[in-house]
Amino acid sequence: ESSQAYMAQTGLTIFLLISLLLLDQTISQASKLKARKHSKRRVKEKDDLKTQIDKLWREVNALKEIQALQTVCLRGTKALKKCYLMSEGTKHFHEANEDCIAKGGTLAIPRNNDETNILRDYSKQSVPQVSEFWLGVTDMVSEGRFVDVNGMALQYFNWDRAQPNGGKRENCVFLSQSSQGKWVDEVCRTAKRYICEFLIP
Repeated sequence: ESSQAYMAQTGLTIFLLISLLLLDQTISQASKLKARKHSKRRVKEKDDLKTQIDKLWREVNALKEIQALQTVCLRGTKALKKCYLMSEGTKHFHEANEDCIAKGGTLAIPRNNDETNILRDYSKQSVPQVSEFWLGVTDMVSEGRFVDVNGMALQYFNWDRAQPNGGKRENCVFLSQSSQGKWVDEVCRTAKRYICEFLIP
């Protein structure tokens, strides 16, 4: 009887030990799972924070661009959803275009008679003694096919009489003040004043 009681007691002890071991394992697995969930949540929170920071940076940069554009518009002239800014000095065509790009614009590309008149009036007011200004128009890529500096086809041309006449030698275009804003082709490595154009969003 006593041996039976002992066996029963031992069995109970083993059962309790096994139960405790299983419980311990279950608890540790649960805590691991919890930790994983926590780390997942932490990663998600980190990602959310990163997204918010990126969004804020984009907004700050957009505001900077708007501010820069307003400064340009204040220094230059504003008309028909565009701002124009006269150059300080003269440059070759490529340097002039690079300077406009660095400022956030391009060389001016008149798209119609109204824009031509705006450029003509603005250049006359800014530098009355200068009569030639680079425009963002060229046929460097394909001879005789004049496009804007972005490589887009033009719908509007304003050539002076007998222009363009430079063939392969003259691949860049300037606005001639003395010809009432008409276009003339010219050697790109000639130094001229130029007008930068900025689109207002």
